[in-house]
Amino acid sequence: MCQKFSPTSPAGKWLGFVSAVWVQAISGNNYTFSNYSGALKTLMLLTQLQLNNLSVAKDVGKAFGILAGLASDRLPTPVILLIGAVEGVIGYGVQWLVVSRRIQPLPYWAMCIFLCMGGNSTTWMNTAILVTCIRNFRKNRGPVSGILKGYVGLSTAIFTDVCTALFADDPAKFLLMLAIIPLVVCMSAVVFLRETPPSSYAAEEKEESRYFGVVNVLAVIIALYLLAFDLSGPHGRLFSQIFAVILLVLLAAPLVIPMYISAKNLIRSDSKTGDVERDFSTPLLVAEKVETKLAAEEKKRPVLGEEHTILEALKTVDFWILFTSFLCGVGTGLAVMNNLGQMGLALGYSDVSMFVSLTSIWGFFGRILSGSVSEYFIKRAGTPRPIWNAASQILMAVGYITMAMAMPGSLYVGSVVVGICYGVRLAVTVPTASELFGLKCYGLIYNILILNLPLGSFLFSGLLAGLLYDSQATKTAGGGNTCVGAQCYRMIFVVMAIACLIGFGLDVLLSVRTNRIYSRIYAARKSKKSPNAQS
Repeated sequence: MCQKFSPTSPAGKWLGFVSAVWVQAISGNNYTFSNYSGALKTLMLLTQLQLNNLSVAKDVGKAFGILAGLASDRLPTPVILLIGAVEGVIGYGVQWLVVSRRIQPLPYWAMCIFLCMGGNSTTWMNTAILVTCIRNFRKNRGPVSGILKGYVGLSTAIFTDVCTALFADDPAKFLLMLAIIPLVVCMSAVVFLRETPPSSYAAEEKEESRYFGVVNVLAVIIALYLLAFDLSGPHGRLFSQIFAVILLVLLAAPLVIPMYISAKNLIRSDSKTGDVERDFSTPLLVAEKVETKLAAEEKKRPVLGEEHTILEALKTVDFWILFTSFLCGVGTGLAVMNNLGQMGLALGYSDVSMFVSLTSIWGFFGRILSGSVSEYFIKRAGTPRPIWNAASQILMAVGYITMAMAMPGSLYVGSVVVGICYGVRLAVTVPTASELFGLKCYGLIYNILILNLPLGSFLFSGLLAGLLYDSQATKTAGGGNTCVGAQCYRMIFVVMAIACLIGFGLDVLLSVRTNRIYSRIYAARKSKKSPNAQS
């Protein structure tokens, strides 16, 4: 039975993917700053600009993700996961000590360092998960990216709702959860997640697609369950505890896939089972040889769609178009997530956790649907994947204009729209980069792209939102400041809407430039499914 779940077996491969899903379900702690930023601002007597720069420090941790990218081709997956988990314990653990008043607030520069460590911890976990899973399931990159990024989006709601259910929004207990739970969950992936050969035949690819469909359905059920909890108002302690237990059961539900595969293999004949095991134990180099044949035959500089080294990728115009459009989408979206707490207070809301959770849940829908939908249209008509990024930029601009108008309920609408579009942006860009530049240096390419998180956080959250908010705020006793009214963020939203329109133009340009690549992908897959193709 242990052999049935070995990492090289079909069941073991999917058990590794399930453990990856669990890690992603707890690795979105970088988006939860609004849940405890108010406590930090009060304890440390910060202005809004100082608070926003703390959030920038958190996001600067993403910049050091380049180290994780370099390590992804040199260290095994378990080591990368452990580095991220331990760093998270230190980064969020110190913040917990401060917010729980077990120690006095540290100097501002020291707090920046520990927030940076907390932000960097997720880059190690995400790099290990994404690189390994996309290589394991390279024929289904869209669904893989959508599911994994979708659970990252849900993780904010999972942490927020569980803390609300069990600890009544206590920011200290929330930080303790962020410190401990990722370490515990990463242990499962350390045991089960390994790089294995991708599917070799059309039948295997089709079977993978069915299993991804099951995971998608389960994920949607979890999202709707979280949404129902958020919208159903205050809850008693017993009801909240029952909610938490059911949530854990739902998170464990994807285990039905490796269990089903294992049971199916048990009823096969020994000879047939042996054939299946030999297929999965084939060295990964065989699969890599097939995918890189064209690049190996040509001595010239690779074109889009072939394997690139990191320097070759950085020399292309298309990489920088993707990078800049990504900045317009995730940079502005991250500014909203970092400032949701202050945005809610400025508009008169006493409880802002609802907006944090809504952004997380609808971000999940944006991620998981865009991953599967973009994959479907590539297989159906060769539609360039970046076109979905362009659509999200337009919708996000509309969301910012809605929030700038500050009508009743506009913050609810804006939270939903920004969550969806931010999710689309992340889920679509991840497989796009692998399709344009290959998987040879994918870990490093991915981490260079997500430099947009600290860069966008600095430009849109640290500078734009911080300075414009402080220009409207009044000082409070003790040294902080506060702003009440729609004017606090109106101009911020207008500038971010303009940035999204620029991103829209860049995404349309990239769609035109990459049309031939996706036409080739479509033709190759159509040929593979023809009657004469081996199944």
